[in-house]
Amino acid sequence: MSGPLLLGVRHHGPGSARAVRTALEAHAPAEVLVEGPAEADAVVRLAAEDAMRPPVALLAHVVDEPARAAFWPLAAFSPEWVAIRWALARDVPVRFFDLPAAHTLALPAEPAGPDSGGDGPSLRLDPLATLAAAAGHDDPERWWEDVVEHRGRSATGESDPLAPFTALAGAMAELRAAHGDGGRPRDLIREAHMRLRLREARRRQGDDAVAVVCGAWHVPALAAPAKVTDDRRLLRGLPRARVDVTWVPWTDRRLAHRSGYGAGVDSPGWYGHLFAAPDRPVERWMTRAARLLREEDMPVSPAEVIEAVRLADTLAALRDRPLAGLTETLDAVRAVLCGGSDVPLELVRERLVVGEALGEVPAGAPVVPLQRDLARQQRSLRLRAEGADRELALDLRRDVDVARSRLLHRLRLLGVPWGEPVGARSAGTGTFRESWLLRWEPELAVRVAEAGIWGTTVLSAATAKARRRAAETGDLAGLTTLAEQCLPAELPEALPAVMRALADRAALDTDVGHLAQALPPLVRSVRYGDVRGSDAAAPARVAAGLAERVRIGLPPACAGLDADGAAQLRRHLDTAHRAVVLLARGEPGEQGSGASGGELLSRWYGMLRDVVGRDRVPGLLRGRSARLLLDDGRLPEEEAAGLLRLALSPGTPPAEAAAWIEGFLSGSGLLLVHDTRLFALVDAWLTGVGEDVFTEVLPLLRRTFAPYEAGVRRTLGELVRRGPAPGGTGTEGLPGFAPDLDARRADAVLPTVRRLLAPGPAGTSARGPGGSRTAATASRRDAS
Repeated sequence: MSGPLLLGVRHHGPGSARAVRTALEAHAPAEVLVEGPAEADAVVRLAAEDAMRPPVALLAHVVDEPARAAFWPLAAFSPEWVAIRWALARDVPVRFFDLPAAHTLALPAEPAGPDSGGDGPSLRLDPLATLAAAAGHDDPERWWEDVVEHRGRSATGESDPLAPFTALAGAMAELRAAHGDGGRPRDLIREAHMRLRLREARRRQGDDAVAVVCGAWHVPALAAPAKVTDDRRLLRGLPRARVDVTWVPWTDRRLAHRSGYGAGVDSPGWYGHLFAAPDRPVERWMTRAARLLREEDMPVSPAEVIEAVRLADTLAALRDRPLAGLTETLDAVRAVLCGGSDVPLELVRERLVVGEALGEVPAGAPVVPLQRDLARQQRSLRLRAEGADRELALDLRRDVDVARSRLLHRLRLLGVPWGEPVGARSAGTGTFRESWLLRWEPELAVRVAEAGIWGTTVLSAATAKARRRAAETGDLAGLTTLAEQCLPAELPEALPAVMRALADRAALDTDVGHLAQALPPLVRSVRYGDVRGSDAAAPARVAAGLAERVRIGLPPACAGLDADGAAQLRRHLDTAHRAVVLLARGEPGEQGSGASGGELLSRWYGMLRDVVGRDRVPGLLRGRSARLLLDDGRLPEEEAAGLLRLALSPGTPPAEAAAWIEGFLSGSGLLLVHDTRLFALVDAWLTGVGEDVFTEVLPLLRRTFAPYEAGVRRTLGELVRRGPAPGGTGTEGLPGFAPDLDARRADAVLPTVRRLLAPGPAGTSARGPGGSRTAATASRRDAS
C-alpha cells in the first residue's frame, strides 16, 4: 500500500461498517481520521465509555444563539462509529478532520439535498441513485443492498479487504469527472480543509500509517494532488462563530430522516439487525418478527416462521437477488405471519424496520447548566427519557406526581415539549388526575440549550421566560393562557407579574368578546390551583373582575347585532356563563370587590334576565339567555313556557321566532322530550308557519335540531308520529293535529324535507327541524 488508507463509505451503511472494521484490522493504521467537525476531538474519547450507547449524535451549537445548531448522528452500524471504537479500543489516535462547526454554522445555509436533509428543492447529485440507474436499477436502496450490504454474506467471499473501497472510489471518480462537484459548492471548502488535516496526519505518522473514513464522494478529492496554497486560499476569510460541541442521545426514528451528514436511511432497525446478526440474518429476523407478533396476542407458530423464511428466499431467487432483502422479508411476513393483512405489518415496520431505540450518553458529557439540572430532576423523579411514546398517568394527590407534573409544565413553558397533555383536566372542572404522552426527540436537546439563556435551572429559566412573556404579550387571551400555564408550573415569582400585566390589559380592553374569551382559562387556573394546593388568590381576584366586566358589558353589546354578530356573541355568552358558574360555585369566599361567589352569580343571573326582556336584542341571544336561566333553576317552567309562547306569537316575524327557538333549544333536546307544553308550543308554531316563509326558517331550525343525539331525535319523532295523547297534553285543537289532512300543504313541503333530512328507520319520523311538520302530516294522513 502506498499513501493513506482511504476508506470511502456510505454513512449509516452496515456493509460499509463491516468493510471498515475488516480493513482496519488488516492494515492497523497508526492514526484514524473520521469525517466530522474538528471541534469534536475534545469529546471523542467519551465514545469509549460503557455508558455511551448508540444511536447518538454530535451536537454543535452557537454559544450565543443555541437555535443555530447541527447534528452528526451515528448508529452502531455507522462506519464512522466503528472506526472510532476500533481506534479507542487500541489506543490509536482518532481525530475528526472535516470543516470545523465554527465555520459550518456561520456560513449561509445551502439548499437542501440528499446529504443535508430538509424539504427544499435541490439540484444536488444523488450518487447512489446515479450509480443504481447506470446499473439498470430504479431502486437505489435495493441496488445498494445487493451490491454492498449483502457482500460477505453470500457464498463467495472477498480475499482483499480493500476491494469494495477500490470499486466505490473508482465509481465516484467517474461521477465527479462527469458532474464536477455535483451541485455541492460547500464540499470544495470542506475537502480543502480535509486535505490540510490529512497532510498534517501524514507528517505525524507517515504516508502509509493513516486511515481515513469519510463519505465515498470525497475520496477522489482527497486522492487527487492539490496545492497547499490553493486549499488555504479556499479557507481564507471564512466566517466564524463560537460553538460548543457535545454528545446527545439520538433515536432510530430520527435516523430514518435525512439529517446531519449523510442521507438518512429508511430502515435503521433492519440495518442494525444486518450489522449485528452473526449469521442467518433472515432466519433471525423472522424469529424477532414472530416474537413481536406473539407479544401482541397474534398466534404465530414455528412452522409459519419456517415457511416465511422459505418464501423470502424463494422471492429473492425469483427476483434475481443474491440474498433475501428487506422487501422480500416484509412480503413474506405479510403473507405468512400477518395473514395478508397490512395492519400487523405496520407494527413490524414501526418496531423492527425503523426501531424504537434511544441512545445514551455518559453523565460526564459537557452540557449547559440547564440540561444538567433537567437530568438531575429526571433521575430524582424517575422520569426516563425514551424515544417511543409512553403514557404517564399522574395522581396529583401524591407529592412525586405533583413534582413530575410541575416539571413537565415548566418544560412546556420553556418550549421543550417532552410531554403533551392527553385527556387532561376538562374545561369545566378540576381533577386530581393528569395524563401525559411522553416522547423524547433528539431536537429537544437543542431546545434545552436554547432555553439555557433564561437560567441555569428549570425553575429559574421558566420564571424568567414567563416574566418576559408577560411584559411582551399584548393580547388579553395570550396573558390568560400564560397565567394558566404558570399556575400548574408553580412559578411563585412569575405569577404576580403575569397577574399585574393581565389586570392592566383587562382594564384597557373594552371588547366583551375578548373579555369572555379570556375568562375560561383564568377560571381553570383558579380551579386547578385548588386541586394542587397552589395559591390561586391572585388569579381568582382577576377572574372575578373580568366576570364583572363581562356582566356589565354584555347587555349593551347585544343590541343591534346582525345574524352573524349574534351567533358570535352567543358563543361568547355560553363560554362566559360556564366560567362564571364554575368560578362562583368553586369559590364561596371573597370574590373581587368584597362580593361572595353567590352574589356574583346572582348579579350574573340578573344580567341574563335583563337580556331576555330587551326587545332590541336578537332572538337568538334572548332565547339562549332564557335557556341558561331555565337550566340553572333560575327561571320557572311556567315563565319559560310564557316566554316561548310570546316569542312564537303571530306578531313575531317567523325568522325572529326561529332564531329564538335556536337559542332556547340548541344543545340538548331533552327539554322538549320531557316538557310536553314546550313541545306542543313549538309544534303548533311550526305547523302554522305559512308555506311562503317555511323554506326561509327551515335552515335555522335544522341547525337547531341536527346536533341532537340520535336517540333524542328518534324520541321526538315518535312523539310527533303518535299525535296528541288521550290524557290531554296541551296538543288538543292545535293545527298540527287537525282531524283533516291538508294534502296540498303536506305534498308541497315533503320534497324539501326529504332533501334536507337524513332518512330514519321505518316507522319513525324524519330527523331534523322539519320532523314535526312532516310527521304530523303523515299522522293525519294515517288517521284519514
